[in-house]
Amino acid sequence: MRTVLMVAEKPSLAQSIAKILSRGNMSSRKGLNGACSVHEYTGSFTGQSARFKMTSVCGHVMTLDFIGKYNNWDKVDPAELFSKAPTEKKEANPKLNMVKFLQVEGRGCDDIVLWLDCDKEGENICFEVLDAVAPVMNKPRGSEKTVYRAKFSSITDTDICNAMNHLGEPNHNEALSVDARQELDLRIGCAFTSGTSESQLPCDEAHGILSSSKVNHEKESSLTLDWDRVRVFDREIAQMFLNITKVTKEAKVESVSKKEKAKQRPLALNTMEMLRVGSAALGMGPQHTMQIAERLYTQGYISYPRTETTHYPENFDLKGSLRQQANNPYWAETVKALLSEGINRPRKGHDAGDHPPITPMRAASEAELGGDGWRLYEYITRHFIATVSADCKYLQTTIAFSIGPERFTCIGKMVISPGFTEVMPWQSIPPEESLPSCEKGDTFPIGEIKLLEKQTSPPDYLTEAELITLMEKHGIGTDASIPVHINNICQRNYVTVESGRRLKPTNLGIVLVHGYYKIDAELVLPTIRSAVEKQLNLIALGKANYHQVLEHTLDIFKRKFHYFVDSIAGMDELMEVSFSPLAATGKPLSRCGKCHRFMKYIQAKPSRLHCSHCDETYSLPQNGTIKLYKELRCPLDDFELVLWSSGSRGKSYPLCPYCYNHPPFRDMKKGMGCNECTHPTCQHSLNMLGIGQCVECENGVLVLDPTSGPKWKMACNKCNVIVHFFENAHKVRVSAETCESCDAALVDVDFNKAKSPLPGNETQHSGCVFCDPVFQDLVELKHATMKHPMHRGGQGKRQGRGRGKGRRPGGRPNPKKPKDKMAALAAYFV
Repeated sequence: MRTVLMVAEKPSLAQSIAKILSRGNMSSRKGLNGACSVHEYTGSFTGQSARFKMTSVCGHVMTLDFIGKYNNWDKVDPAELFSKAPTEKKEANPKLNMVKFLQVEGRGCDDIVLWLDCDKEGENICFEVLDAVAPVMNKPRGSEKTVYRAKFSSITDTDICNAMNHLGEPNHNEALSVDARQELDLRIGCAFTSGTSESQLPCDEAHGILSSSKVNHEKESSLTLDWDRVRVFDREIAQMFLNITKVTKEAKVESVSKKEKAKQRPLALNTMEMLRVGSAALGMGPQHTMQIAERLYTQGYISYPRTETTHYPENFDLKGSLRQQANNPYWAETVKALLSEGINRPRKGHDAGDHPPITPMRAASEAELGGDGWRLYEYITRHFIATVSADCKYLQTTIAFSIGPERFTCIGKMVISPGFTEVMPWQSIPPEESLPSCEKGDTFPIGEIKLLEKQTSPPDYLTEAELITLMEKHGIGTDASIPVHINNICQRNYVTVESGRRLKPTNLGIVLVHGYYKIDAELVLPTIRSAVEKQLNLIALGKANYHQVLEHTLDIFKRKFHYFVDSIAGMDELMEVSFSPLAATGKPLSRCGKCHRFMKYIQAKPSRLHCSHCDETYSLPQNGTIKLYKELRCPLDDFELVLWSSGSRGKSYPLCPYCYNHPPFRDMKKGMGCNECTHPTCQHSLNMLGIGQCVECENGVLVLDPTSGPKWKMACNKCNVIVHFFENAHKVRVSAETCESCDAALVDVDFNKAKSPLPGNETQHSGCVFCDPVFQDLVELKHATMKHPMHRGGQGKRQGRGRGKGRRPGGRPNPKKPKDKMAALAAYFV
């Protein structure tokens, strides 16, 4: 006699299956772990007498974790978690001794039948069970098959017996896709968690008047007409239209149209729709809904609750499932009418090839299930009955009116046949105002015409149902994992569940999202996660290599992690602003270009600007002072400029807080001020204030500091070179013309009459800072540590500031031999 071990996913499921297969003729005992029972009976298997042992696991047998030292993040470089850190499979719940239990029951068995849930996770658990049991089972003879997989969608006699008679094999590819997901979640999640430091979402208020006219006519009863223009955004124009219509005392019927319409019955129920309804209509969280559905499934009340399919198979016994509901007092009349008159063929939905839609499998009462179990079962049953009911049909009447030159409309609906809405009354056509019987040309007296004034408002927080829809749309998670994801963000205090099951982000959640987005938007946006999900699905289908997908994905996230760590200061700034008193101590400094409110300057390092209204933080250059720059604004984004300075004799330059953090041009990098900005016309940019190539470094440009007078200077925008010149000058301006010898921009200098150093008591002069002999003694170089080649005997040529046509800062024009005075200036610098 052969011994067959059968393993289900949960103890209750094992008991139900054993009862069906043994026809109740079985004995039961507790297993060594105390959590799982073993049900034994005799029968036949593959044409031979067999002794069956039916037992179960409690979900996953094993879990993935890092070995030894890699579990102590304080002593490990998080980057090593992406590839170097070895992983191992450990028992998911060591207290259950599940591996030992399976080995005790599996020892000496000839065959194994796996009754795990029929999804990817179930396939993965199949191989966890096999890894534990296979070494202790009797060795097969030759190529004898000993491992079998049962496929089923409900716990009914028909489905279970059919599964036992058509056993297949476990799907190794689907199990591998789960292994890949586990390893990615472990490595990526642990690395980023260890690398991360531990307000309301900004909402632009729309200002504009949305006005629409509502007209009430009076004739026995009141009827509201809607203006065909709907709304206007100008109050005066809206008032003009109101005045025009008030002149007329009657509304004239221009047309009456009637049209029969239908509201379609629902598609068959899948997991996503069940979760949406559970949250939106039943007030139950997605994970709680799924837990109840699993309990109803294991007790045999509904079919398998994890499915993406909304289309019944051709051989599905719709009438049989419907007959089971014929005696329930809540919907008995509807069901009996359908059975006598004939059911309607369900709408053709999507066949995902996994499991049939979620369907009631046997009758139940409220007393039997109670509480949330009954509420979910009731919805599933009503939804099923609705899928085989008729569409709701109604007559829609539309009456068009004219009041003077303006047109108005009213619409009424009258139900012809309620159809499926009898069993789903919340879907019924709402009672509308009954429209008067009228014909074209009839007139009605006007009772009231008024103007409704409203403002656009920001969107509300997402509901759980809306979030589920978005996750499904963007391919994030699966029907099994989406409830877990939503539960996780609640448990980790990233969101709180508010009235109407709306998810309100907490300060922590907002800061984390903003921080990740600021550093690398792909860490927050759904695109990359969706791409990973697609690769995992390809593994499950056998169309992608497990090792290649794992290696490629980990390499992408490893690179992102290194960039994230290099940019972590941005996250720290947001954390400090939101979770420390620094924001309260900051002083208002400059106006935000988005909301035009004052941003606070937080001096504590790293110093930064924070807009509390927009909940945005902007980095600033460090190791200097920051002050408002003449209340001037950036022409690109309307942010007020600030001035950074290292001291009275040091460098200073203006900068736009937004451009400094979000470079506006391709050739600019983050952290550049106006002295490096390539805006072609802005008065503060390099193009307008740049003079010539730095005398010391290779790529720098000397830029006039317009705030430095009367002790004027120009400073390199790359290194620490500062050139003081034209002390006591009244004005210094950079000219549009360039030097013929060195291509540097000419400067126009205007001195005070009493302090002019120019010959002949002149007060104005234009020339090249480097070549003009008049300017030679008025220029002083500071902070240079090495000599530029052009100053060694005058060889070489100065670079222009990029103002000429076709030239840009950093480019080199064709060299020309400098004049003797250029060499003299070089000698002076030395």
